[in-house]
Amino acid sequence: MSYTALYRKWRPSSFADVKGQDHIVQTLKNQIVSARIGHAYLFCGTRGTGKTSIAKIFAKAVNCEAPKDGSPCGECATCKSIAAGASLNVVEIDAASNNGVENIREIRDQVQYPPTEGKYRVYIIDEVHMLSTGAFNALLKTLEEPPSYVIFILATTEVQKIPVTVLSRCQRYDFKRITVETIAEHLKGLTAAEHIQVEDRALTYIAKAADGALRDALSLLDQCIAFHYGEILTYDNVLDVLGAVDITVYGKLFRAVTDNRTRDCITCLEELVIQGRELGQFVVDFIWYLRNLLILKSVDDGDALLDMSTENQAILKEYSARADQETLLRYIRVFSDLSNQLRYASQKRVLIEVALIKLTRPQMEQNLDSLIERIKSIEKQLENGVVSKAAPQAAAPAPAEELTPAERVTLPKGQLEDLNLIRSEWGKIIRELGGPIRASFRDTVVEPAGESCLCVVFSDQSNYMIGSRDTTVSEIERYVEDHYKKSIAFKTRLRGGGERLDTIYVSDEELKANILMDITIEE
Repeated sequence: MSYTALYRKWRPSSFADVKGQDHIVQTLKNQIVSARIGHAYLFCGTRGTGKTSIAKIFAKAVNCEAPKDGSPCGECATCKSIAAGASLNVVEIDAASNNGVENIREIRDQVQYPPTEGKYRVYIIDEVHMLSTGAFNALLKTLEEPPSYVIFILATTEVQKIPVTVLSRCQRYDFKRITVETIAEHLKGLTAAEHIQVEDRALTYIAKAADGALRDALSLLDQCIAFHYGEILTYDNVLDVLGAVDITVYGKLFRAVTDNRTRDCITCLEELVIQGRELGQFVVDFIWYLRNLLILKSVDDGDALLDMSTENQAILKEYSARADQETLLRYIRVFSDLSNQLRYASQKRVLIEVALIKLTRPQMEQNLDSLIERIKSIEKQLENGVVSKAAPQAAAPAPAEELTPAERVTLPKGQLEDLNLIRSEWGKIIRELGGPIRASFRDTVVEPAGESCLCVVFSDQSNYMIGSRDTTVSEIERYVEDHYKKSIAFKTRLRGGGERLDTIYVSDEELKANILMDITIEE
């Protein structure tokens, strides 16, 4: 017999088996008991939280010949037929691959015929947000006034993409992320039933890595068991399989960061790369490590909010004294920005190294929290009797330069119109493009670069590495052409040291009006 994945083998078959969604389960059971069953339901929430499973259980319950307290009996012919996927009364549709108008028209034709057995014909449309606009419009009338024997259950992970006209016709149920404790407890019972030896600590880490999705937790557990088949599944085994990092490494890295030991930070990262650890997960876990430190610094009795052993809490308390709240907030900000950039980055290691250098050298950044940390560093040096050597006088910008007015440059009327349009809409453009563009195009300036051409100037090296890609530039060019009907080419460059970006661009007419005298342009 072929092997069945754990998430399929342990899929809930009754409401009692559902974990972490008690508020939804109780409501649906009450509707069945009181015979107040709706005609359209919308199940929305993150992946792996039980939307489709509850939809199938509900379909069984409304057709069950002998329901028990609102739950399907699981023993009657109808329940067994639906569980086996052989019932014509329950139709499950994947909207990701059946998203056209013709697919919805088929449903409209089918609902005219009452069920041959049972009370209700149930349509479960998964990932309903993938339906086309025409398909949604075709569904509206049927969704609003279906026959009395038809129930629609729409499931989605992106409820914001559902038209308001559809939302208003459905009872909406929001599925919560399942807690770490609930997932870990379920995994513990499951492994006991499967006769699998596993450490509780390993199950807790898998539950955390699942990020609130029980299905993900079962898939991760399946992966770990397969890799260490026949052995006791230990915490270290799980770390090896998932490419994760032991918590002691974060402590070592944090000490190096707070001591401004840049070399040791880079060496620590290199060790993780050699071990084959997943760098994206490393960044996420380090943010959580910093979050735990901040909780200990900011919340009374913060120990209760940390899901870790007493031994690790004691170590964390000791480390929390090495940095104040403002410094920890800066660390979290830098690594959170980094986490957004890593999703689309090909050189993850380089970006992480740049972030670590920023942490150890706050003078590289110009924002307020970096300035506060630099001041504290100077105060600490003064307390220890160390006087910082003053920078050479020549290195400081001359007062005369600060008072120098911005340069005024004339442009042809067409180029100036393009420049002013894009500059006025630049914030909206990068915000709507989202993804890596929104993250890396902050603090950029647009300047003219010739006929129908503009240049984006970056101030940050790591952002420039992402923003200068041909695919990124092409995406901006397509957006401008689609939304503003202008064919404008874009270039990118990195800002030079000491370069001013406050040049004022004007047309010949504006320049003449301001100077109030005739200007002769020589051939």
